[in-house]
Amino acid sequence: MECTVRWGGLDGGMTFVAETGSGHAFVMDGAPAGGGRNLGPRPMETVLAGTGACTAYDVVLILKKSRQDVRGCHVKLSADRAEDHPKVFTRIHMHFVVRGRNLKPAAVERAVHLSHEKYCSASAMLNKAAEMTISHEIVEDA
Repeated sequence: MECTVRWGGLDGGMTFVAETGSGHAFVMDGAPAGGGRNLGPRPMETVLAGTGACTAYDVVLILKKSRQDVRGCHVKLSADRAEDHPKVFTRIHMHFVVRGRNLKPAAVERAVHLSHEKYCSASAMLNKAAEMTISHEIVEDA
């Protein structure tokens, strides 16, 4: 896996463009208080968002393989960071909302736990530095 991150230069404030090995690009920026212009998410926000996408991907895939009629899935992440540098995440809570028809509660719980405990590599890395908790709810689709 590869990624190149380029600073926008002197006129770019604290804007960085990431180009991934799979051919995609996205912008990250700092807060105005730190010299940024708020043109994109903060780098640590992208770490949190990537973790959410990684684990939600697993949950959807596991539910589909379990032949569950999953119609939607989102995960809300909330995190605390250390006060001092390096300001690592110290606590992360992930709340999954899984939407579908006739979803088996045990299957949803299993999918969430399997992602958290076995499959999500981003969660596994962050779990080494932060206390991680998970919760979930099921929404019946009409």
